[in-house]
Amino acid sequence: MTIGFIGAGTMAGAIVRGVTAAGVVAGDDVLLFDVHAPVAQALADDVGAAVAPSAEALVRDSDVVVLAVKPQVLHGVLDELAGAVGERRPLLVSIAAGITLAALEQHLPGADVPVVRVMPNVNAQVGAGMAAVCGNAAASAEDVARVVEIFGAVGEAVELPEHDFAVFTAIAGSSPAFVFTFVDALARGAVRGGMPKALATRIAAQAVLGSARMVLERADDGVTPADLVDMVCSPAGTTIAGVVAMEEAGFSPAVVRGVQAVVDRDRELAG
Repeated sequence: MTIGFIGAGTMAGAIVRGVTAAGVVAGDDVLLFDVHAPVAQALADDVGAAVAPSAEALVRDSDVVVLAVKPQVLHGVLDELAGAVGERRPLLVSIAAGITLAALEQHLPGADVPVVRVMPNVNAQVGAGMAAVCGNAAASAEDVARVVEIFGAVGEAVELPEHDFAVFTAIAGSSPAFVFTFVDALARGAVRGGMPKALATRIAAQAVLGSARMVLERADDGVTPADLVDMVCSPAGTTIAGVVAMEEAGFSPAVVRGVQAVVDRDRELAG
């Protein structure tokens, strides 16, 4: 299987390094193209991949083509590649936020071109990403499973109905920014208490990391995040005092409102 990447930026680099490190494909089974040639060459040198002379050449030589370009240029790129896509009929994978399968299909040479839409998140850069995957009518179960495997190399990936992508964007695509804000707020609170910011940030980040891992590991036993809150909150203790103070300040409602704002904006951009 040859995987081609049109666009060799940060997200593409994370995926390429992940799939080659995990052995999903070898480095010499990866093709790269970027309008900024040095960017593609640097990534190619890093993993032992090859740089295609053009996007069209990459499509003609790839079984899977990952479209890792900015959403605002994706339609133009697909229009330019229509001829090569029509000849090769590769599996196309789009990671562009907010662009639906139906919108992508309008720029394809036929209804029989398999397309899989993926919503990854920034944590793929550290091998802890979360991605949603959905295929069009032309994409087989094997096609979708192949894409799940690719994105599983940089974290986890789940097949999800496209109508849930806006919600996924809120709780996985945008939520890292919410978590970064929370970690920074914890650290600022520690600074107020006299601790240096860098040390406080490291302590807070590790606490969040461990808490997330605990939620995942205890979920198989039917333990919910609310159960874990109760486990940490001793009667009349320090933690329940902090939880009550944050709730009185609107912590949970603010998070819910943030999620809804992302969902609304995502659906607005999707048209």
